[in-house]
Amino acid sequence: VQLQASGGGLVQVGDSLRLSCAFSGPTFSDYNLGWFRQAPGKQREFVAVTGWSTGMEYYADSVKGRFTISRDNGKNTVYLQMNSLKSEDTGVYLCAADLSWSTIARMKESRMYTHWGQGTQVTVSS
Repeated sequence: VQLQASGGGLVQVGDSLRLSCAFSGPTFSDYNLGWFRQAPGKQREFVAVTGWSTGMEYYADSVKGRFTISRDNGKNTVYLQMNSLKSEDTGVYLCAADLSWSTIARMKESRMYTHWGQGTQVTVSS
């Protein structure tokens, strides 16, 4: 499995961005897909996850109502639509995938994901 994230950039506070993560490998539709982010000097942080079997999306409280995760099984791509961006959203955004689903609390942990993309930088300037 390979993941390739793209779509990052430099934007202003209040702007929007859509990140994409292209998936290469077997049976994209079987995978749970997550987005994490990492700011300089900080730990990797959960952003959102979509479960293939649950058909539901879960978000970090810090992005709930502003970000939307979605997947296109025909294009083998997962997206992260980010609206009303804040300066604290700045960081490297990484997509991740795994076949196994646990509790939502555990799926917010980066160690639950086997496959990772290289990340795309998002910088929100005030």
